[in-house]
Amino acid sequence: MTVSAKVPSGGPTIPESQTPDRDYPQMVGERGLVEPAPRRVRGYFGETIVFDTTRAHYVWEITYYPQYYIPMADVRMEHLQDENHVQKLQLGSSRLYSLTSPERIWKSAARLYDSGPVAGSVRFEWDALAWFEEDEPIIGHPRNPYIRVDALRSHRHIRVELDGVVLAETDSPVLLFETGLPTRYYIDRTDVAFSHLETSKTQTVCPYKGITSQYWTVRVGEAVYPDLAWTYDYPLRGRAYRRDDRFLQREARHFCRWHPVVAASHPFHLAAGAIRIQPAPQTVAAGARQGGS
Repeated sequence: MTVSAKVPSGGPTIPESQTPDRDYPQMVGERGLVEPAPRRVRGYFGETIVFDTTRAHYVWEITYYPQYYIPMADVRMEHLQDENHVQKLQLGSSRLYSLTSPERIWKSAARLYDSGPVAGSVRFEWDALAWFEEDEPIIGHPRNPYIRVDALRSHRHIRVELDGVVLAETDSPVLLFETGLPTRYYIDRTDVAFSHLETSKTQTVCPYKGITSQYWTVRVGEAVYPDLAWTYDYPLRGRAYRRDDRFLQREARHFCRWHPVVAASHPFHLAAGAIRIQPAPQTVAAGARQGGS
């Protein structure tokens, strides 16, 4: 149910959040939204350029981030092979195509729509191509144009505990404010108790931060919490707070104790050398964990 608050001036009512304890703005974007993308977007299949366009569209197949849909007129269709497989999806009727080059073939890598709001557009499987916005490579998925990320140095006193053991404590965290997510806190690596961290082989990718350089498992007594922390030694350009700083980031509304108490979760953006700690498994709501974000 949506609750409304009255405006003193007698104007229209203002809908209030269904989660009144939320202290951050909601993310804009809904499933099925289609918007023009002003950036030049290119896709390479190995050394072969498959498309080059300034007329792509952002299409939100899910609410969190969009995908690029490419006008067929800007696609080099000689590199697509029709699989004669017709499907009707949420956005209309489509046909599957294989990507081809002199070196290899990638089955079902492209989908051409012939009806609906994206008719005449091609949707490519992300992993099949190397993607560029203007002259910058992008990884994972397109960055959401409705998200803003700001990192601000603070003097809040932050204390991180798990099962009564202090993992980190600082008076100079970096606060990370991102649209649609609670505030995140980054802590200098010199304030982290690495005696409780053991290296892991896990690696994840994020279009905003880059590729993780290290994961850690946290061990507290006999309890083991896999992959609760990770770091980006070389974040994507323009995504770091300061390249010469080292930060640790934590996540979880119930995982960490703060002084003063601060509720936050789902960390997002990491600076150079940052380490992120996520909730202990028993505190994660079903479907809440989405890899190394």
